[in-house]
Amino acid sequence: MVSSKTDSELLASVARKDKAALKELYHRHYDTLYRFAYSHCKDEHEASDIVQETMVAVWQTADKFSGRSAVRSWMFSIARNKAIDLRRKLGRMDLTDQQHEQVDDAPDAQSIVAASQDAERVRACIDKLSDSHRRVVHFAFFEDLPYGEIGDIENAAVGTIKTRIFHAKKLLMQCLGSFHL
Repeated sequence: MVSSKTDSELLASVARKDKAALKELYHRHYDTLYRFAYSHCKDEHEASDIVQETMVAVWQTADKFSGRSAVRSWMFSIARNKAIDLRRKLGRMDLTDQQHEQVDDAPDAQSIVAASQDAERVRACIDKLSDSHRRVVHFAFFEDLPYGEIGDIENAAVGTIKTRIFHAKKLLMQCLGSFHL
């Protein structure tokens, strides 16, 4: 049975070593954490390992959660760090996105989706994006996270997140425009 407790309440219980609360947090956030982890590594087993390691870290450090961000953002930050650790271990590190901040005058998400009714085309175009662009698109458009939370998760300034989304939307529109009916 799913409780009506908030993530913050559940995390407080986890800090007191309540296994049922951890189990609920795990089930509540597994799908989104898995998709996020998979976007980092493109491997089902590695993504699953990242989620498991994230939840172990949540269990071990719940009492240190400061509350400066949403619990979900904090968990995504842990998952991001676990994914980076895995990439370093496997020798697959990306260069960071070093683009200057720009004003976002690119089409909004609805315009991008309207440009192609075919979900396969959209997915194919999203898959062509760099990891950093793909992650911000996922968080902004599929998880509906505000830029501040995405910045917390990605350990990047809000301006950097805006720039990544700006460039990702432009790349998506270019890609979607290249499909011929």
